[in-house]
Amino acid sequence: MRVICVIPARMGSSRFPGKPMADMLGLPMILHVMKRCELNASLDRTVVATCDQEIFDAVTEAGGEAIMTADTHERCTDRVAEAISKMALSLSGDDLVLMVQGDEALMTPEMAEQVIEAYRETGTPVVNLMSRLTKVEDHDDPNAVKAVAGPDGLALYFSRAPIPSRYRATDAPMYQQTGVIGLSAEYLQTFNNLPQTPLEIIESVDMMRVLEHGHPLRLVYTDRETVSVDTPDDLERAVMFMREDPYTSEYLPQPQA
Repeated sequence: MRVICVIPARMGSSRFPGKPMADMLGLPMILHVMKRCELNASLDRTVVATCDQEIFDAVTEAGGEAIMTADTHERCTDRVAEAISKMALSLSGDDLVLMVQGDEALMTPEMAEQVIEAYRETGTPVVNLMSRLTKVEDHDDPNAVKAVAGPDGLALYFSRAPIPSRYRATDAPMYQQTGVIGLSAEYLQTFNNLPQTPLEIIESVDMMRVLEHGHPLRLVYTDRETVSVDTPDDLERAVMFMREDPYTSEYLPQPQA
């Protein structure tokens, strides 16, 4: 089984324009994400998919691989599908495409491995990593996408609302969706041909497209705290964690102050 990692990134974020190039310890965020993905030996290839020349140039000048995609994609998964198509890899249907969003600044090899192993063991065509939320305010934050699963580990729903509700259970488990998602090569093409769905649009969560079409999506969980950078405040928080993260020194020996 081959594993191809694709990192979708664009400058036009509505909440934080230009965030892939935001400085983190002297390095643009997109390069942190790329280099942290490259630490995982299970990945056969890592490529950044973007519609912006600035990101493309930063990646290639740093020795990474980038591919230009259309600037019309509303969902990151659609950008990944275009990138895979352009790469012409002749993937088998059960090869895995690991999508790591370009704002997953604290990506680790273990996070990728959890998704890869869950796919290898179960064959579920889509596997999404969830990370624990430790603060109620983060559970209430619409920038954090929450999800719930059934006893079989398959996702029931994704929402920007706080699910499950804390109305009757103050100790309800609180997890957020991370931008670390594995899709079989076959299912990625299926997904790309599916029409957008009403709840996908309402929640602005592309994985709702999978659920609304009745397809299985497995959730796997990590207790590791992650930071998906959606705002400048998130960036500051991520930098704070990154200073103490042991993986940072593996590709950035002397982080700037």
